[in-house]
Amino acid sequence: MPRAVKGVLVECDPSIKALIISLDSKNHNIVLADLDDEHLVIEERMVEYVKRELDSQLAENTFKPAELDDIRRK
Repeated sequence: MPRAVKGVLVECDPSIKALIISLDSKNHNIVLADLDDEHLVIEERMVEYVKRELDSQLAENTFKPAELDDIRRK
């Protein structure tokens, strides 16, 4: 018998999609369908979790000009 699951269409660039797929590889409960290079369908109840994790990863991997000043001082 078919089963319906609510999903959310996510449109993003390929680098963000790779991060979401990486998150899914750890949990296996996020991505419902990988549509193409820029589109995914993710589990509706996981949207906020994905947003938090992406914010965290992007903040961690984003260069800040203040960091350059710290590097120059050393």
